[in-house]
Amino acid sequence: MLGALCVLALAGCARGISSTPGEAPNLERWVADVRARPAEPLEPLPVMQQFETFEYAAQGLRDPFSDAWVSADGGNQLRPDPNRRKEPLEAYPLDSLDMVGTIGGGNGIVALVMGPDKVTYRVRPGVYMGQSDGRVTAVREDGIELIELVPDGAGGWLERPASLALDDR
Repeated sequence: MLGALCVLALAGCARGISSTPGEAPNLERWVADVRARPAEPLEPLPVMQQFETFEYAAQGLRDPFSDAWVSADGGNQLRPDPNRRKEPLEAYPLDSLDMVGTIGGGNGIVALVMGPDKVTYRVRPGVYMGQSDGRVTAVREDGIELIELVPDGAGGWLERPASLALDDR
């Protein structure tokens, strides 16, 4: 019984796969008709836009990216010292430092500054802190005053006053 079913199934598959002799001429005729049709016309190429030419005539002018435009005297001679050894508080922006107290009194006053690393540092006049070459000029009971060196945008440097107040927590 199983064998008869297999033979019938195979015969049905073979009949579905094989084509009748009348189908081949229809296929050949259709292919010939498609080949005989005229091809569709191609779209015309777009018209190329004519661009206005530009002649670069600034060879004789100064190069805006060179240092030639900086004054010959070097500006006001303010600039950070590249050979100075950086101090620990120069690794942090000034606004991330907190003044938490002072030690001493009078001219021997020392400020206590806590960095983002939760380490407390002693700060006296002359110490550098912040990322703009800030030099401490004065330490008071309620704050620290410093002078920062910032670029002026024209190749020189400007001094800018800054301060750090005692944290009132």
